[in-house]
Amino acid sequence: MSAWKAWRDVPAAERLKREQALEPLSENGFVVTSRELSRDGPWRIEIFGEGDRRPVEALIDRHWRWEALPEIDWVAENQRSFTPFAVGPFWIHPSHAAGGAPAGLLPIEIDAGLAFGTGTHATTRGCLEMLATLDPAETVNAVDVGCGSGILAIAMARLWKRPVLAGDNDPDAVVVARENAARNGIGPLCRFHHAAGLDAPALADARPYDLIVANILAGPLIELSDAFAASLRPGGRALLSGLLAEQAASVVDAYARRGLILVRHLDLATNDTTWRTLLLRKA
Repeated sequence: MSAWKAWRDVPAAERLKREQALEPLSENGFVVTSRELSRDGPWRIEIFGEGDRRPVEALIDRHWRWEALPEIDWVAENQRSFTPFAVGPFWIHPSHAAGGAPAGLLPIEIDAGLAFGTGTHATTRGCLEMLATLDPAETVNAVDVGCGSGILAIAMARLWKRPVLAGDNDPDAVVVARENAARNGIGPLCRFHHAAGLDAPALADARPYDLIVANILAGPLIELSDAFAASLRPGGRALLSGLLAEQAASVVDAYARRGLILVRHLDLATNDTTWRTLLLRKA
């Protein structure tokens, strides 16, 4: 399958807005990166992929340039560059570095692949750190919406040793998540479903939830605020991420109008961009 990249240089003031517009590509297996070409000067935004270019072409204009890339297994290259790290009580590692987990940390094996979520991004790290602060007695019935690789559902099942529901609107991600849960020895605890939000029967029937986790994007989080609020028990919590710090106020406001109040937030950075994780509670 032929590999390629698309790139464009943009003024520094436009970089963040243009990267936000490309966020859906990152959730669908494409790699989006940016780098500063000179101090306070333009930034080069690059999109890497292989095979079908149409999802990218639908989001970008004719000013982007395209290049064919050598026949290299880019997933394998990414996997080799993915090294183990600790976040909260978890030790995240790829399959080629399975040993050496520090004492007291819970190992989670995740390889870089087509489904979003190896734990390295600030949004996933924020969720993992926040999960470790929650009272297990208040998280008996939990669901991960937009589960990607399944890392957050796996983390919850491993942390609390109880079943966790999860869903994703990408059927390929559901397959990957199930495989990852099995590789981590907790397949029976994690039940993954193809779903948009909470619309799968298995997810709808399990309401009300003690905890809804969603690491997606600011726009979809706002769109799902009605469904999330209706699906939480009184006192239940929503752990939300995938939003930039400057987008947080609009998300908090949307949920406040539906009876959820902000408990606390956590800011972490990836590539000099600050991302915010929110914990809200239903009154």
